Amino acid sequence: QVQLVESGGGLVQPGGSLRLSCAASGIISSIYSMGWYRQAPGKQRELVAVINSGGSTNYADSVKGRFTISRDNAKNTAYLQMNSLKPEDTAVYYCNADVWTVVGGRVGSWGQGTQVTVSS
Repeated sequence: QVQLVESGGGLVQPGGSLRLSCAASGIISSIYSMGWYRQAPGKQRELVAVINSGGSTNYADSVKGRFTISRDNAKNTAYLQMNSLKPEDTAVYYCNADVWTVVGGRVGSWGQGTQVTVSS
């Protein structure tokens, strides 16, 4: 099994900052990529940011220049630093990992989601 545990969500005022963390554990051999997705009420889940094992990153246009994804490979942990937050960033944020297991299989795993609310 591969589990992802997220933390760091909460309520913040517009213009504020939050940092989300995602720690992966289980039968992990290596993690190819980790990413953050979000889903607002009534909307589809969308990719926010992704980082691969070599450190290359991609971002949704809506968060470029404001959000930064990073990872600590030794800790199997990814982070999402969110600055200059806007009300439209309000959503449940989910961590995803593309994992090679110790038995050689490749699996995708999702975290439980953490609520981010940006409001005055």
